[in-house]
Amino acid sequence: MAARLSVVIPALDEADNLARLLPELLGAAHLVERVIVSDGGSRDGSAALARRLGALVIEGASGRGAQLGRGVAAAGPGWLWLLHADTILQPDWAAALAACLGTADPGRAYYARLRFASPRRRARCAEAMVRARCALFALPYGDQSLLVRGALLEAVGGVPALALMEDVALARRLGRRRLAAMKLVVTTDAAAYERDGWLRRSAGNLWRLARFLAGGDAGRMAGGYRR
Repeated sequence: MAARLSVVIPALDEADNLARLLPELLGAAHLVERVIVSDGGSRDGSAALARRLGALVIEGASGRGAQLGRGVAAAGPGWLWLLHADTILQPDWAAALAACLGTADPGRAYYARLRFASPRRRARCAEAMVRARCALFALPYGDQSLLVRGALLEAVGGVPALALMEDVALARRLGRRRLAAMKLVVTTDAAAYERDGWLRRSAGNLWRLARFLAGGDAGRMAGGYRR
């Protein structure tokens, strides 16, 4: 029997997204052993909804890094798929993920190719910037998802308990040699880019990344960050 995995989803007021995403994940029982929703104090019924749909719910304080850490701890040492609640899965997601899982090196972590849920040309430019960042600096973001064994996460010190930039900090812990792209495309919500403007949002993300890599405090940056 092929290996199955646990999906870990950090959530904060994500009821609408979970209502769409969880049935897709739980419907792929040949691949997904369980879905763990790590809730950070939602007020929109996210936790109750996730339980009703069949997910295991872990509750605690908010903060994506800490939420992921609790979910990973509950999942154990096997294969995990760290996934954002606003991810939109492609029709072939299960086949693509299973293909990667079938040949995956347990000593490496795998990230997906990112698309934005927008028809705009600026969205395609932003996607090209994401590909360049991954190729040049080995810094996939959390909205690209991450396929990784819990044992490997434990070996590198786990998911950093940061309120912001936990994905960048985790990528640095894993290092370039442990990171690889997989032939899977995930789509992420583009509402923040449409709201703030594509250029302004992208520039702001680059500025925060530069500050963090230069030693900036992620907690302070999180205070002014609007998702």
